[in-house]
Amino acid sequence: MRLFKSLILFLAVSLGFSGVLQAQTAEPKRPLDIFMGVDFNYRDIFLTNNRVYDLLIYLTPGAKWNLGNGWMAAGQVLIPVVNNYGDYYKKIRPNMAVISKELYTGQKLFTKVSGGLFGRERYGLDVKSMFLVNDWFAFEAQVGLTGFCSMAVDWDASYPKRVTYLVGGDIYLKQWNTQFRGRVGRFQFADYGAIGECMRHFKHCSVGLYAQYSKDAIQEWNGGFKVVMMIPPYTRKHKKVNFRPASNFRFTYNMEADMYSNKMYTTDPEENEREGWFDRDKMKWGSNTMAPDFKTKE
Repeated sequence: MRLFKSLILFLAVSLGFSGVLQAQTAEPKRPLDIFMGVDFNYRDIFLTNNRVYDLLIYLTPGAKWNLGNGWMAAGQVLIPVVNNYGDYYKKIRPNMAVISKELYTGQKLFTKVSGGLFGRERYGLDVKSMFLVNDWFAFEAQVGLTGFCSMAVDWDASYPKRVTYLVGGDIYLKQWNTQFRGRVGRFQFADYGAIGECMRHFKHCSVGLYAQYSKDAIQEWNGGFKVVMMIPPYTRKHKKVNFRPASNFRFTYNMEADMYSNKMYTTDPEENEREGWFDRDKMKWGSNTMAPDFKTKE
């Protein structure tokens, strides 16, 4: 309870202090983006009901409203269109409803504070931060205080008392557009572990390999690969209300088919490894130094 109150106080002070700092450089309000994506889930099974695999496919309509001064409101809904996973997944339900604020301290320290309903059925407060040491090395950290919240069957929630945290470092080799990342910490399901990954960034696409260790999993070591594909059109018009596809499609292959170890909730409906946590116009580091995937046409 004391930690929860401390995070609430930190959020209020940080946002208030940031408002004072940015009052001289207030940005205009930006338009509302409404987008549609797809969440594809697949698992191999033994022959059951004349099937050798199960599918779970959601349509994922969402919206983002960039309010200026680093403020963002975002939401997303899950609409099942193919479901072999069971009754728990059959209902249309909210997946995310988040208010976030980005804070900038000079050109080195970037922080994002988020509150609300997060992905993977969590809700609460989350703070992400990144410190740029130089043009090829950076530290990153994330801490959250969350509870369980699901509307899959009925409303079911727990008090927000689970603490999660990650700390690590990033190396970016600009000549090859290659990024290495290592993180250790406590993950969403209270498991302790570490993840190391290597991502190669191409035009509109990033491909990577990862390995992970979890001391609480049946198989302590695991790994696989990831693909992040940015979805066209790559030129967007600047209107008050914009309708578009989701910005990206992510695919992750996991050798052990482990759904629980080394997992972390998301605080943005379009969160992905290629774009990172922060506004690319503010943080010129890593893949943000490449040509932008999307250009806005006034």
